[in-house]
Amino acid sequence: MFCFQCQETLNNKGCTVRGVCGKTDEVATLQDLLIYTLKGISIWAKKLRELGLKANKAGLFIAEGLFSTITNVNFDSNRLIELIERALEIRDETRNEFERAYKERYGRKFTEELYDAATWKPSDGLEAMLNKGKEVGVLSTPDEDIRSLRELLIYGLKGIAAYTDHAYILKHLNDEILHFIEDALIITTNDRVTIQELISTVMKAGEFAVKAMTLLDKANTSTYGHPEPTEVYTGTYPAPGILVSGHDLLDLEEILKQTEGTGIKVYTHGEMLPANAYPGLKKYKHLAGNYGSSWHRQQKEFAEFNGPIVMTTNCIQKPLNSYKDRIFTTGLVAWPGVKHIPNRVDGRPKDFSPVIRKALELGNLKEKAGKRIPIGFAHNTVESVLDKVLTAVKSGKIKRFFVMAGCDGRHKEREYYTEFAKKLPKDTVILTAGCAKYRYNMLDLGDIDGIPRVLDAGQCNDSYSLIVTALKLKSALGLNDINDLPISYNIAWYEQKAVAVLLALLYSGIKNIRLGPTLPAFVSPNVLKILAEKFDIRSITTVEKDMQDMLSGN
Repeated sequence: MFCFQCQETLNNKGCTVRGVCGKTDEVATLQDLLIYTLKGISIWAKKLRELGLKANKAGLFIAEGLFSTITNVNFDSNRLIELIERALEIRDETRNEFERAYKERYGRKFTEELYDAATWKPSDGLEAMLNKGKEVGVLSTPDEDIRSLRELLIYGLKGIAAYTDHAYILKHLNDEILHFIEDALIITTNDRVTIQELISTVMKAGEFAVKAMTLLDKANTSTYGHPEPTEVYTGTYPAPGILVSGHDLLDLEEILKQTEGTGIKVYTHGEMLPANAYPGLKKYKHLAGNYGSSWHRQQKEFAEFNGPIVMTTNCIQKPLNSYKDRIFTTGLVAWPGVKHIPNRVDGRPKDFSPVIRKALELGNLKEKAGKRIPIGFAHNTVESVLDKVLTAVKSGKIKRFFVMAGCDGRHKEREYYTEFAKKLPKDTVILTAGCAKYRYNMLDLGDIDGIPRVLDAGQCNDSYSLIVTALKLKSALGLNDINDLPISYNIAWYEQKAVAVLLALLYSGIKNIRLGPTLPAFVSPNVLKILAEKFDIRSITTVEKDMQDMLSGN
């Protein structure tokens, strides 16, 4: 195997035996083959579009396939084999549909020779799949800079696919995004593509990352209302409980509906924390609060939570034996030997009754005291108090905003973000989204004239809210350039949705971004030089130096 898509990849170079995330060589190879097969579907889907027809099964399946290869989603070889087999079926159905339409239109058979991903035929057996997967993996691109840009693009597409899939689950559609994903995947198959063409497509991915996050924001807010300022309890009550982790709000809603009147309390975990701020979810009185913190602490936190756990999207780690019999996956998440809640059928809700039975069987949680933390400061909330914020800025009570969004992770170096937050002057405000906030959202940083010094916009996709907030401030202050705002960007990254967010920030014209705790291993020195020259992206250094530079606007 060779995988370097996440921030924790071995020695910041690449995992070659087993993923730091826990995935095996077999799983990594099958994921490579799945992506390769998705490229094949994309080729035929685009051919159909060029005839004015639509490949109905292709677009969303490609998005789901990409999503399933994001770090900490699918660790189950059997599930990946099923996805590959389904991908081949959809590819060949799409091909047949195109060839029929082509012959009807032109009166002749289509004979153009296409890239191998569009036509390869699998031999029987797992070994043949693995051999093909090894043949088409990351290192099959020999040129380091072309490889770097191809992978940067694919990882951005994975994030776009994840956000788009979440929106589609809530019946909010934009096929233009799915078509871009197909077109961009096809570009990665072109061995004659130039570095400049790849860079242009990567920047285009930033545009579509914004579109995907905009679509998901509309899906979430039109379904559950705009997030509102909310104080969330972080303790537990002496009653049966279910813990829901991940990002999927519809899964959480269905669990809440199915547990009404049972005496079970439902808690969020990790990136599900922001769900507590949506009116359409917080109306359920048994949504009791948020238990635990970031994804990488789950083995300790899940072991101490005496109730069932549901993983709705990515972030799963290897379940310990102490709780393996009470953790459930659903959606695209999979771990070998872990019980899976099947997808919805014919528009009916998922059946979470096995989770409910387990909660009642396990009985009361141990009561644990907690504190209350403020959330719910998405763009609609900030816009409603914009005059108050502007007054604080103009009076000098708020000197600077610091965008500290992104991901959390295991590296000790991430303590940098906690220390950075602690040492920020009291006339500064942190804007955050994603699980990076768990490095500082339990700190008592106070407020400025009633404005909390940590404004939590929500999940990683809600980084869109931070862009909207910045644009609102730019307009309100009469500035011509978003980079003239008193805002500094100190972003932590871990997986591929963070790559999509970074590309969205670049597309929005934001420069001078600090990225940490390390720069991506998949960005070659030459590509990094281009990004540094064009966007002034740089790595974090020390808390003291970075803070001094950012406070002075550098």
